[in-house]
Amino acid sequence: MTLDVRLAEHGLIVLGGLHDNGTLLLIGPDEPVFWDVLTASPEYQDGQPNPVDRWSTRVITQIAVAEGAEPLFPFGGPPYHPFIRWALETGSFHMAPVPLLVHETRGQFASFRGALRYETLRDLPPPVANPCDTCVEKPCLSACPVSALTDAAYDVPACHDFLDSAAGQDCLETGCAVRRSCPVGQGRRQAAQSALHMRAFHRG
Repeated sequence: MTLDVRLAEHGLIVLGGLHDNGTLLLIGPDEPVFWDVLTASPEYQDGQPNPVDRWSTRVITQIAVAEGAEPLFPFGGPPYHPFIRWALETGSFHMAPVPLLVHETRGQFASFRGALRYETLRDLPPPVANPCDTCVEKPCLSACPVSALTDAAYDVPACHDFLDSAAGQDCLETGCAVRRSCPVGQGRRQAAQSALHMRAFHRG
C-alpha cells in the first residue's frame, strides 16, 4: 500500500516535503473529506478533550509504523517542532499579506496534523506558486472586523475580545473572517470544523 492510499483512508494528504536529515513530509487534512472522517472517530465521539490531537496521534503514529518513519506533531511539546518554518521551506506554502501561511489550493486554511520523518531520501512534492502574487484585491488585508489581523501585526488580545462579543460569534462559529476571505480557500473547510478550531483557540 502506498503512502497516499494510507493517508486517503483517513482523510489526510501530503502537503509538502523537504530533505532534512532524511526526508520530512508534512501531513494535513484533505478538506472537506477530513471532517467526516474525524467526526466518525472514537476520539471525537467520546466527549473527552482534544479530539483532533488525540486522533492525529493515533492515526499518524499507525501510518508511521507502517511506513518505517518517525511521527512528529505540532502539539504535545516540548520539544516543539518548527512546522511553520518547515512549511515555508517546502515551497508548498508561502506567507500571505497578513501573517498567515497560504497555499495554492487551500488558501489560508493551512493546517498540519503531523509529519513523517524518513531516514532515506524520497521524492518530494514539487513547489507551488504563491496565490497572493496574482491576487489583485487582497481581501485578507481588510477582512478582520476589528483590524486585529493586518499586514502590520496580529493583535491577539483584540481578537479574543471580539470573539467574546455578540458581533464576534460569526467568526467563532464559522471561522476567522480573514482566512475565509481568501478566494483560494473558500468553500474548502466545513464551518463546523472551523468552529471546533476557533473554540480551542479561544479557550487557550
